Amino acid sequence: MKKNLFEMGANFGDEWSSDNKIKSNKKDKIEIIDKSKHRLHFAKEKRRGKVITIVEPFFMDKKELQDILKSLKKSMGIGGTIKDNKMEFQGEVKDKLKDNLKEFGFKFK
Repeated sequence: MKKNLFEMGANFGDEWSSDNKIKSNKKDKIEIIDKSKHRLHFAKEKRRGKVITIVEPFFMDKKELQDILKSLKKSMGIGGTIKDNKMEFQGEVKDKLKDNLKEFGFKFK
């Protein structure tokens, strides 16, 4: 009898589980880089008719990034948030934001 050269069907390895309630142990490890080695760039989006200024990418600890965001929001008097290692600010504030981030030691493209 000849051996089958082709196999059909899925190959279920150890990482596959039929129980969808089991949480995976995968956590996104962020490579932490010194502030002076960051090369940030700006983007603008319109959401619900309003401009959002986005600054990315940040390779920092989440807590340190939140502290920087808090001080930026307080000094500029605007709203903002952190999403996926990006900072999002309400309004078109690129120039003020660039000046304030330079004080923290960041560099730009």
